[in-house]
Amino acid sequence: MSAKLSTFITLDAVSAATPDGRVLFDTLTLAFGRERTGLVGRNGVGKTTLLRLLTGEQDPASGTIARSGRIGVLRQTLPPRPGETAADHLGVAEALARLERIEAGQGDDADFALADWNLPSRLHDACLETGLDGLDLDRPVDSLSGGQLTRLALAALLIAEPDVILLDEPTNNLDVEARTFLVAFLGRWKGGAVVVSHDRTLLREMDRIVELSSLGARVYGGNYDLYADRKAQEQAAAERDLDQAERAAGRVERDVQQARERKDRRDAAGRRFAARASEPKMLLDARAQRAEASGGRASHLADRQRAAASDQLSDARARVEQARSLAFDLPSSGLAGGKTVLTFEDVAFGYGGASVLSAVSLKLTGPERVAVTGPNGSGKTTLIRLAAGDLTPASGRIVQGARSVLLDQKTAILRDEETLLEAFLRLNPGAGVNTAQAALARFLFRNTAAGRAVGALSGGERLRAALACVLVSPSPPQLLILDEPTNHLDLSSIEAVETALAAWDGALLVVSHDADFLVAIGIDRRLALERPVG
Repeated sequence: MSAKLSTFITLDAVSAATPDGRVLFDTLTLAFGRERTGLVGRNGVGKTTLLRLLTGEQDPASGTIARSGRIGVLRQTLPPRPGETAADHLGVAEALARLERIEAGQGDDADFALADWNLPSRLHDACLETGLDGLDLDRPVDSLSGGQLTRLALAALLIAEPDVILLDEPTNNLDVEARTFLVAFLGRWKGGAVVVSHDRTLLREMDRIVELSSLGARVYGGNYDLYADRKAQEQAAAERDLDQAERAAGRVERDVQQARERKDRRDAAGRRFAARASEPKMLLDARAQRAEASGGRASHLADRQRAAASDQLSDARARVEQARSLAFDLPSSGLAGGKTVLTFEDVAFGYGGASVLSAVSLKLTGPERVAVTGPNGSGKTTLIRLAAGDLTPASGRIVQGARSVLLDQKTAILRDEETLLEAFLRLNPGAGVNTAQAALARFLFRNTAAGRAVGALSGGERLRAALACVLVSPSPPQLLILDEPTNHLDLSSIEAVETALAAWDGALLVVSHDADFLVAIGIDRRLALERPVG
């Protein structure tokens, strides 16, 4: 590892925009050093763009970025190349071959000039640290499990000895074992790290949280729990400020009304006095002018007070509405408490003769909530497709006792090319346009938002749209089957979905590696699957 530096990457007044010119952030100033930073914010705010700026893959629209350390990037989503070996994936194949030529007495001057003599020891230490000791470096990468690929990617980082590592949603599509390993790895990491993630378990290993928004970046010291607590305090303060601003605006209106009524009474009394008074007209005119001037000053003061109260009210309301903007509720399913929703009796299934599930039994009654857990390859997705009726069991029996809907992580029931209104009408043929618009508005797609294309929606918006299309119907489902619903959601959207599902009265069958999500939606029990042997 290189000499310790106080700051590895510094952004000074950096701005960035989308290809169509939409500003993501403006005059952003941040520094990243030897701390672990969790980068959070709503989808579309520019988190991935910021990572690309940090690596130098993208130039800022304005501002400067200074780098003084080695930067490593976790390339977890890159598919293996045909014939790629573990050594290729680690980036050491050529360097190891060079050392082998030298040891065999076949090295040339270029080999000696480029030889990395410390590579074998770094390679050994990296594999030991990531639990890959004993790995055959000639093993094809496409034969490795998802967890092994994660470890291999982390080993590649350790071999490169970066000062700061960048990770973009590193736990997406990882099972519990691989997630646990990655969390532990970051907990031990002594260099700098910038992690874009909505995984709250991972964010708990951070030293600070940076929240990115269109207004810039706000830094919160401490891990996710401290950040969430601070945000809750800010929300409570915003609610109090709104209440006080509403009260203050009411007081100003009452005071202005009372002042107007007092002035009207004085003016009326003055007119009665003038009508019967014997004072000279000059004095009466002067008194009237003073009264008019006084009334004008009072009117200007009232206008200023109203404007100030209105500004305070608008600011307070904006802060509260920003936090409330994703909140929505789900309509009742009408599910009776004793109704059997789903039954599996000794269900088995396989593909091409290979067994995936064997002798699975499950009974889901009333508004129960069941999580299907297990490592990748254990058949979780197969089970929920069987539950939804998309697959037929090889043996055993499945009884669907209530209408169900499967929403996968890509919400495939929606089509990118259609609008939200078109999607609703397609999925609910008997509904009219007014019904569709009312349903979409309930899920926060109001007015012209119903005309947005599905393909332009964020992950959270897309899940919300799917819920609107399937739950607000003449015969709503009583069982929701969800496959990794939080994978493409930001933290704000996850919290909104959690709140809505926790209050819903229907049954849930959920596949999710997000432990916090499962707790928040009130999972009653878990069905643990094992990876098939052989």
